[in-house]
Amino acid sequence: MYLHALATAVPEATFTQEQCLELAQKSNLRERLKKRSMLILQAILRGEHGITHRHFAVPNIEQVFDLNSDELNAAFRAEAPKLAGRALTAALEQANVRADQIDALLICTCTGYLCPGVTSYVAEQLGLRTDVFLQDLVGLGCGAAIPTLRAASYILAAQPDAIVACVAVEVCSAAFYLDDDPGVLISACLFGDGAAASIWRGRPGPDGLRAFDFQTAHLPAERDKLRFEQRGGKLRNLLHRDVPELAASAVDRLWRSRGERPVAGVVTHTGGRDVLEALAPVVAPHLLDASARVLRECGNMSSPSVLFALQETLRASPPNGAGDLWLVSFGAGFSAHSCRVGHA
Repeated sequence: MYLHALATAVPEATFTQEQCLELAQKSNLRERLKKRSMLILQAILRGEHGITHRHFAVPNIEQVFDLNSDELNAAFRAEAPKLAGRALTAALEQANVRADQIDALLICTCTGYLCPGVTSYVAEQLGLRTDVFLQDLVGLGCGAAIPTLRAASYILAAQPDAIVACVAVEVCSAAFYLDDDPGVLISACLFGDGAAASIWRGRPGPDGLRAFDFQTAHLPAERDKLRFEQRGGKLRNLLHRDVPELAASAVDRLWRSRGERPVAGVVTHTGGRDVLEALAPVVAPHLLDASARVLRECGNMSSPSVLFALQETLRASPPNGAGDLWLVSFGAGFSAHSCRVGHA
C-alpha cells in the first residue's frame, strides 16, 4: 500500500518539565505521596531525561490528579476525537482528498475507552459517508500504530481502489494516575498527548513510498511488566524497570529477521531516554535522532510517537533508493511490531 499523506497534531497547551513540576508542587500531591515520591518526581522533571516539553489535552491539567474516573473518561471522549480530527483533516488536505472520499477509517488508541469508538465521533465530525468502514483498535498500547497500518494493508489488498485513513491518537493526560510506585511516577513524567493521521491507497502517491514487510513479536510471559490495570476505575500504568531491556530484546528479534533488502534508516517509537539508549546498539550503525527529537519536544505520546518520528525523518532525509526506512514500535503485551517504508 502507498502513502499519500502523513500529518500530526498536538494539543495547544504546552508545558515544560519544570512547569509540570511546579504544577505537582502546587497541588495536594504532597499530602498524598511519600516524601521519597516527591523527590523522584523532582529528580526526573528537573533532570536530563530527554524531554523538554509535553502537550496535554485535558482542560485544567493542574487538577488532573483530582479528577475521578467519570471526569477523566469525559475528557477523553471530548478531546480524543478533536485531536484525531485535526490530524486527519491536515492529512486529507495534504493528499487532496475529500472526507467523503474515504472508504475506511481505522483508529488506534489505548488511553480511553468509548463504545462506539473514536471512529464514530471522527466520522461524524469530518462528514464521512455513512457507509464508510470504521474499525477501532484498542488494547495494543504504545505499539499500536504499525498493527493499524497492517490492518489497512489487508483492506487495500482486498479493495485496491479504496482510500484508507489511519489515525493513532492518545490522550495520555486522561490516563494520568499517581501513587508511590516508581513505575507509576516515571510514567507521569514521560507521557504526553498527540495524534498522527495517514492516508493510504493502492496506487503510488507523489513520493512513491509504500509500507510493506510487516512483522510482529509477542512476549506474553512479560505482559505484567508493561500494561494498564484498573485501579479505582482509573487506568494505572504498570512500568517495570526491565522495560528498556525488554524493548531491546523484542526489537532485536525483529531486526534479525528483517531480510537482506537494504535499510537506509531506522525509525522507532520514542519510549524514553533509557529505551532509546537500549535500542541504539541493536540497530547500530543507524541513528535514532528523529525519535530523540520527538521525545524531546513531545515526550512519549504512546502509539502516535513512531509516526511523528517517521514524519520527522521524511522531512529531513526521505528514502533515496539506497534502502528502506525500517519502522518499529513496541509496548504492552509485551510486543513489538515493524514494517518497511520505501520505494517499490
